[in-house]
Amino acid sequence: MTSITTDRVLVVLDAPSNLGLRPPAPDTVPGCYKAPWALRDAGLLQRLGASDAGAVVPPRYVATWQPGDGVRNGQAIATYTRRLAGRIAALRGEGRFPVVLGGDCSIVLGAALALRREGRYGLAYLDGHADFRHLGNSPHVGAAGGEGVALVTGRGDGYLTDIDGLRPYVRDEDVIVLGVHDEEDLRDIADTGLAYVPADEVAARGEEAAADVLGREELDGFWIHVDADVLDSSVLPAVDSPAPGGLSPDELVRLLRGLLRLPGAAGLQVTIFDPDLDEDGSQAALLADVIVRALAA
Repeated sequence: MTSITTDRVLVVLDAPSNLGLRPPAPDTVPGCYKAPWALRDAGLLQRLGASDAGAVVPPRYVATWQPGDGVRNGQAIATYTRRLAGRIAALRGEGRFPVVLGGDCSIVLGAALALRREGRYGLAYLDGHADFRHLGNSPHVGAAGGEGVALVTGRGDGYLTDIDGLRPYVRDEDVIVLGVHDEEDLRDIADTGLAYVPADEVAARGEEAAADVLGREELDGFWIHVDADVLDSSVLPAVDSPAPGGLSPDELVRLLRGLLRLPGAAGLQVTIFDPDLDEDGSQAALLADVIVRALAA
């Protein structure tokens, strides 16, 4: 079993929000809010040697939505973003490295807002999807979890993208999306100018491309977002939108280690894992192992 030896002072914070997802079936709610519990049950905190910062409890999830309603649970996400940003900022102010356990991808807004208040930060977005849906490329936007990159770069309603007048939280040129393997998402991002590396090219050039974007002197640092669906669905299918062609666990560990070697890593979040789809807990154990191996010196 891998244990942690690192100069970083690790602290785990739960962000169990499912506000940014559509219901997986009628009369149900997305199960990813349970992911922090599953990862804790897999021994994550003990193996990391991390302190426990508790949880930022989200507002109530509302399942009803139809086109024209705007972003599902949008105002609740805005409220949650402010709360989460405050907690992340407080932990960083204590000199700690937050490991945030989501929850869905909309929690990236909390981290991005916290860091935007500090200065100019980049974003390494490890995801099987580009999460770049916005009204410029879609007839409507229903779930904020599918528009994380669009929102943090200022594309969307101001109550989400311009909190405290800080739009954009992350500039286009300071983002790199790594591990995309959904063909539609690749098309959405290909002509944007945003840096990206598809999953099948990560092993060859992912670390170098990330260093080119995130290692620039004008940045004060960067945040790492990890959507569990960046892994191949044959390895970890317990996610909201599984797709083949993703990374292996070893590839993800190598990529994360490469990112963490860069100066300025400000924190890391893990999202979208759904324990409702992991009956025996084996996928939670696998994801916990990836996190521990990545953070091990």
